[in-house]
Amino acid sequence: MKITAIDGHPGNDRLVSAMLDRYLAAAETSGATVTRLNLRDMDFDPVLHVGYRGEQPLEPDLVRAQAAITDCDHLVVGFPLWWGAQPALLKGFFDRVFLPGFAFKYHKDDPFWDRLLAGRSADVLITGDTPGFYLKLKYGSPVLRQMKGQVLGFSGFKPIKQFYFAPVRKNKPETFERWLERAEARGRKVASG
Repeated sequence: MKITAIDGHPGNDRLVSAMLDRYLAAAETSGATVTRLNLRDMDFDPVLHVGYRGEQPLEPDLVRAQAAITDCDHLVVGFPLWWGAQPALLKGFFDRVFLPGFAFKYHKDDPFWDRLLAGRSADVLITGDTPGFYLKLKYGSPVLRQMKGQVLGFSGFKPIKQFYFAPVRKNKPETFERWLERAEARGRKVASG
């Protein structure tokens, strides 16, 4: 099992990063090969300046990211929920990396597309302050629908499991430890098949 992890938090020493640490350590202990992409440490322009109308050369870090995603059996993405979505850095990463010809290919004569990253599974770990029931009831869980349907699912990842950990603000250390243990157990389960 080859796992590629994307840490989408732009800051250091954050809860979601610690969750990825535990997830990946358990996966490695269970025999998986792990590649980790910390977006905060990568050098790339997160703006897709020309859209799909022209070519914007990929920086070396993005070339390596595409190779790691192509090579993996399983992708895990971790990030905090900010303003109902992922941080801008992660959105920019998706814009620049999940391009036509890499993640998908539109058909010429119909409205459909080929999912070029099919054959891989994915997990998404999200931390936030909005309680899960309220996120779903009031807002319809937009980031969860976006990640599953319009980013990873659109590109062919299946199955996609999402884990939402909230509220972070004003929670207790023992709750955080339970979340870390849950991430660890998930990493172990994924690596063990």
